[in-house]
Formats: sequence, structure tokens, C-alpha cells
Amino acid sequence: MATILAVHAHPDDIEHLAAGALALLAARGHTIRIATLTAGECGSAETALAETARIRKAEAAAAAALIGADYRCADLPDLGVYNDDPSRRAVTEVIRWARAEVVIAASPADYHPDHEAASQLARDACFASSVPNYRTGPSAVLEAIPHLYFMDPIGGRDREGRRIVPDFGADIEGGFAMKQQMLSAHVSQAQWVARQHGIADHLGSMEAWSRRRGQDFGRPLAEGFRQYRHEPYPKTPRLQELLGEALVMPAT
Repeated sequence: MATILAVHAHPDDIEHLAAGALALLAARGHTIRIATLTAGECGSAETALAETARIRKAEAAAAAALIGADYRCADLPDLGVYNDDPSRRAVTEVIRWARAEVVIAASPADYHPDHEAASQLARDACFASSVPNYRTGPSAVLEAIPHLYFMDPIGGRDREGRRIVPDFGADIEGGFAMKQQMLSAHVSQAQWVARQHGIADHLGSMEAWSRRRGQDFGRPLAEGFRQYRHEPYPKTPRLQELLGEALVMPAT
């Protein structure tokens, strides 16, 4: 059995982009841990920062619990995520806490500055997690750099609207009902997403994207992933192996 950490910037990002695959992996007995770098405390026009943070972390923990996953927040500031040393140490501690063999992180190119910074931090923290003299918190140093993967960006495009092409996908038809339940746990975001993004139905938007990505793989529903293989990160297809029969390759 493997230990998999999904890490992104805000509560509900992971539910939009990777919860179907996580649900499938959890059902097979793998250990899943979910982390956000911020509490998403700017994601409300109705409650103050501290109250929004409390609400959103509780929603994230409830969503994670649906698949038996532990949740942790690094408590970096919402709209204030940067790839600096204090933040890198905080994210490295999260990876060490998770004892992650596989890390699934935010896309390096996305519409939101926190998303892009979260991706860079996860990449660099994976490297740092096995460096004994890079001190963080109470968690032990990892023995090796985890396998690193990136989720899709929101809508599958970068800031300029260019498409991001996944290396492979997960057929999430069997995990989609759980993905819906996990996103539904983020009750506070329905009103915020309608206000800030002009999306009246964020659950429907997630389903539409899952179906759109599914077309790329010849499946009803899918999530896309890319593997980071630069030196000295692991190059073996660990997540692909763990997905088993749910692994799908782009349709030709």
C-alpha cells in the first residue's frame, strides 16, 4: 500500500481536480492525505478572515474524512503564497508529516497566483523533504524524494488560455459520486463562486469539466495528470501503477 499526498492552495481545489482519483485509491486501501497551503480565508464576502478560515478548514476536513483521509493546512496567507524559504519550510514539513511516497500538486500554470506558487513550493519541498539539514518541524526527514505529479489547472488552461495537455488520466466514473460528495462538503463556496467567478452551480461546473476531460481519454469522466521527471525526482510511473485499470491514456 502507498501513501499519497494531494496538496493545493485552497480548500476545494483538490475536490475539483483530483478527488475522483483519490476516492478510487482510498477504496483500494491506500493511505490518502490532503493538504492546503492556505485556509482560503479570502473566499467570502460574508464573514471575516478568521471565521472564514475556521469554516473552510472544517469543510476541508469533512471532505477528506469522506474517504478516510487526514487533512492539514499550512496556514499560509490566502492571496499571499510565495516561493520563499519560510513557506518552503512549511510545505516541506507538510510533506514530511504526510510520509508521502507520491505527491499530487497544483499545476505550474494556472489562472490563480496562489495555485502557481503552490505548485512551485510543492516541487521544491519534495526535493527538500529528504535533505537532513533542511530543518522544518517535528516530522522526520523522508528517506527519498517523493514521486511528483501535477493536477490539471482549472479549466485545463494557463493564464493565456493555452491548453495544458495531461500525460495520462484517471477514469473516475467509479469515484465520481464520492467526488461530488467531497465538493458538496464545501458549503460556504457556493455563494462565493457565484459572486467571484460568475459560476452559479460550482458542482455542475466541476461535472462539466470532468466530462470534458473524459472526452480526451474516451471515457465519460476523467481527471488529467502530468508527472515531473527532472533530476533527481523519481521517474518510475508509481501513480500510474497505483491507478491500475483506472489508468487511461489520451485518445488518438
